[in-house]
Amino acid sequence: MVLEVGREQVIAYRIAAQGLHRDGRSLARLAVLDIGVQEAMGQPAGLAFAARLPPGTESPEIGPGTDLALTWSLRGAPHVHRRGDLDGLAAALWPLSEADAAGRLNETGPSVAKAGIAALDQFTTAVKELRAVVTKATAKGVASTEVSKRLPAAMLRDCRPCRAKHISDSAMRTATLAAGLELEPGTAPPVLLRRAGAKLPKQVDPEALAKLARGYLELLGPATDAEFAGYLEARRADVREVWPDDLEEVSVDGRQAWLPGDCVAALRRAPEPDLVRLLGPFDPYLQARDRALIVPDRSVHKTLWPVLGRPGVLLVEGEVAGAWRTRASAKKLTITVETFGSVPAAVWKQVDAEAERVAAVRGAADVVVIGRT
Repeated sequence: MVLEVGREQVIAYRIAAQGLHRDGRSLARLAVLDIGVQEAMGQPAGLAFAARLPPGTESPEIGPGTDLALTWSLRGAPHVHRRGDLDGLAAALWPLSEADAAGRLNETGPSVAKAGIAALDQFTTAVKELRAVVTKATAKGVASTEVSKRLPAAMLRDCRPCRAKHISDSAMRTATLAAGLELEPGTAPPVLLRRAGAKLPKQVDPEALAKLARGYLELLGPATDAEFAGYLEARRADVREVWPDDLEEVSVDGRQAWLPGDCVAALRRAPEPDLVRLLGPFDPYLQARDRALIVPDRSVHKTLWPVLGRPGVLLVEGEVAGAWRTRASAKKLTITVETFGSVPAAVWKQVDAEAERVAAVRGAADVVVIGRT
């Protein structure tokens, strides 16, 4: 029998599954690390951890010699992962097909044909040469120059800012994890490092990818294979080949979706999300591909998910009630909140408390919230 649920129940489930009730006891056990937490300017990974950990929890250490690592992984974007998960993730993110490899390299079929080198071969070559070049801490620009010297001319791309030809940024990013490399946190331009003891994949591991799919479903489900494919920026046809076959069908307001069987009970009993959070840009909660479920009002989607300059989100009792941005001056942080409707005074008091946590992550001594309604 298909379980029928509504949008509110799904929202409640995801908030609980992702630890937004702050009932977790340690960073290492945060469920969102099962799929990784995206990083960017403004420390969105740190904000994601602060939104889920109890007050007083120490800031996590990330980098060589710690349990967490920063690397280019999903969609070629920097993510924080458990160090122990990286070998499996590297095997899961190996291209699934020739067409998938072309997409990850940001190429088209005609451009690959013109190069005369299959996309999968281009990917494998980029992995091999990047591994060979980065034997110690190496700035991205230096790594790019040295790798480019070792590549066939057909793999090089014109770069107007550099006035040179070199490996594409997409190839650098997608090859990094498979080459057993990580990023040194806090470096700009990025510095690449060899990851000690890395196990290098040579092809995709279907079991590892199915595990990643399960992690997505546990945190952002019920969901479909098309939504997971969108999360990977992969082809749905490829994802179908590794889609877990032991899932439970769930009808979400009449829409077919899927959830691991051992999560169904948690979906049924998910508590009401009586909470206020300032979620940072790229927070795991906002990574679901069914954006109309998260925010039914499509008129604000461009505000929440722009191509560039993504804002943070004000989450009030499970609803996205507004967007927020910051401006820093010396040690003072100003948080401007644009609400999508009236927000009660009691909520603003909680926003002030959450703003203190944002300031702590950003290293600000003082914080001011403006934009009240």
